[in-house]
Amino acid sequence: MSRRALVSTALIALSLTACTTTGIVAAASPINSRWVGRPAGELFAKYNPPLTDTQDGSNTVYGWRGGYTKIKQQGAKTVSVSCSAKITVSQDYVIKNIQITGDQPGATSASYCTELLTRP
Repeated sequence: MSRRALVSTALIALSLTACTTTGIVAAASPINSRWVGRPAGELFAKYNPPLTDTQDGSNTVYGWRGGYTKIKQQGAKTVSVSCSAKITVSQDYVIKNIQITGDQPGATSASYCTELLTRP
């Protein structure tokens, strides 16, 4: 098989894999693993109240932003960071999903939101 055909086949296989696993990866994110099933009030009390809310059937989707701070990123660069998310909450105020909408590199990983929202 030529190098061009091999590279093309690999790229197609990789793109198909990404398409089929995106939903699974999002559902099993460390943030969702930590917060789904817990009262939304816990998250809002710890990190900041929501900025907006929208009804989506029997659920409420909150626009949220929090974790405002300065951190030292790898390379000793100090930057201001925060995290933004859409947080879907059931009618009994239990978190069903957290979708990150704004993120930045953290102090020790590629995601400040993950560092913030998975702390014990």
